[in-house]
Amino acid sequence: MTPGSPEITDAELIGRVRTGDVNAFEPLITRHRNQVLGIVARHVPPAEVAATAEDVFVRAFLSLKSYRAERPFNHWLARIAVRACCDFWRQRKRVPELAAAALSGDQQEWLEQATQAAAQEVFARDGERRRAAEVLDWALARLSATERTTVTMLHRDGYSVRDIAQLLGWTTARVKVTAFRARHKLRGLLGAELRKER
Repeated sequence: MTPGSPEITDAELIGRVRTGDVNAFEPLITRHRNQVLGIVARHVPPAEVAATAEDVFVRAFLSLKSYRAERPFNHWLARIAVRACCDFWRQRKRVPELAAAALSGDQQEWLEQATQAAAQEVFARDGERRRAAEVLDWALARLSATERTTVTMLHRDGYSVRDIAQLLGWTTARVKVTAFRARHKLRGLLGAELRKER
């Protein structure tokens, strides 16, 4: 590309890949790497981000023939990234149900404090927020992959129900039902652990 010439579009690069120029996929990776890393980093453990992001681009490359350009390429890629995150949790061995004794000392201490102090006092300090996040992660690990992904996208990432439905290829009703079930399970898990500490 010469200076001053227009940037090659995603559609042009995709066309080149489809006609056999596999090297044309590299600029697509470079162009969309930050978007994919951003999505993946919000849904999988930090140590798994790079491998999961790589998996997203492998999936995209292998299924590029199915891309129909009805939506922008970055939207199609985001959908693959969300599904890869969901598959990560689905493939990961489910952690067996554990009693509160399986929580670390800091996490058990947070549970005790949560029953004795007003919520705003508990969450006022950074250390308390960190321990609360750890307990929430502990509870999230006990949800199914689709429940975890849905509730995280809705409440942690701020996606709308409609956006989640589009990214997962679901109806909005399915997103709402899945989120409701996930919240219900989370309340049950956290409530049961809090009651044990009383």
